[in-house]
Amino acid sequence: MTALPLVFDAPRRGMPPRHLADLTAAERAAAVVELGEKPFRAKQLSHHYFSRLTVDPAEMTDIPAASRERLVAELMPSLLTEVRAVSCDEGATRKTLWRAHDGTLLESVLMRYPDRATLCISSQAGCGMACPFCATGQGGLDRNLSAAEIVDQVRAAAVVMRDGLMPGPQGRLSNIVFMGMGEPLANYRRVLDAVRRITAPTPEGLGISQRSVTVSTVGLAPAIRRLADEGLQVRLAVSLHTPDDELRDTLVPVNNRWPVAKVLDAARYYLDRTGRRVSIEYALIKDMNDQPWRADLLAERLREHLGHLVHVNVIPLNPTPGSKWDASPKPVEREFVRRVNAGGVACTVRDTRGQEIAAACGQLAGESVPS
Repeated sequence: MTALPLVFDAPRRGMPPRHLADLTAAERAAAVVELGEKPFRAKQLSHHYFSRLTVDPAEMTDIPAASRERLVAELMPSLLTEVRAVSCDEGATRKTLWRAHDGTLLESVLMRYPDRATLCISSQAGCGMACPFCATGQGGLDRNLSAAEIVDQVRAAAVVMRDGLMPGPQGRLSNIVFMGMGEPLANYRRVLDAVRRITAPTPEGLGISQRSVTVSTVGLAPAIRRLADEGLQVRLAVSLHTPDDELRDTLVPVNNRWPVAKVLDAARYYLDRTGRRVSIEYALIKDMNDQPWRADLLAERLREHLGHLVHVNVIPLNPTPGSKWDASPKPVEREFVRRVNAGGVACTVRDTRGQEIAAACGQLAGESVPS
């Protein structure tokens, strides 16, 4: 199997026009000056977008009417249009299908829990990592998302929580996970910009704690090391799915370039640089990666590379229609978790949400693509 190239930034095919959320505070000020406005207008626009969560010029009454339409048109162009929103789990899970300016489809999933509200966001439209059990991977990569397209998913979910559009009282979006469509570290620069916008204090950004943001990767080892040196406190999640290279070469084709040992060494570097515990994602697939010996080997390899600052999230596979891949039976799942824990590594089963609404990322978009 041919090794996949490391691509941090794909060509700007179909990328949207410039948006406030793509820019730093200094760049925003320069942009409004280019438009013939005073620099402080940038802070006003930032307040409306990041603090008030609005893109409606009619609500921006602190900006002269003659200026606001032009400023919004130039610096807050419409990025995402809601195509469909479906809910389940008694309304506690809400999946949204978005259409970008060029027709590109992407998805986000908002999950409300008693103590938090977590948004799973996409960093690419589609994915180029070609993992055969993943709905997004089956469709291939369409394009990278811009930083603003990533941030706008978060802003929209924050509005849902603030305005009480899910069951329960009005609330606040608290956690962000880059576990939607795409490989975040293959869109490195824009994902990093988005993380900085999401976590910067208002009105420079959305004010979500860095420690409440998780960036997931299938194991682009150089990019993991690069992220470790950014001075951030986001959590790293590595989608490992099996501890042995022989199977991982098939399940996660990028393993041909960066095998398990290199990925775990990079994860150790991240742990050492940030002090943050690493999460290991393990989609449990019937008769594929759920054998007891693989549980034992997983615990052994994680102890060797990461010590005790690691946690395994076992994920019951959410099968896609017509797929040969299926979730492991519950007794097999329980034994797998027991053995990893017995091997000295913390391991739990992730709460599954949204199976009846095609919540595996890529399914809703796939259903919406004309045949």
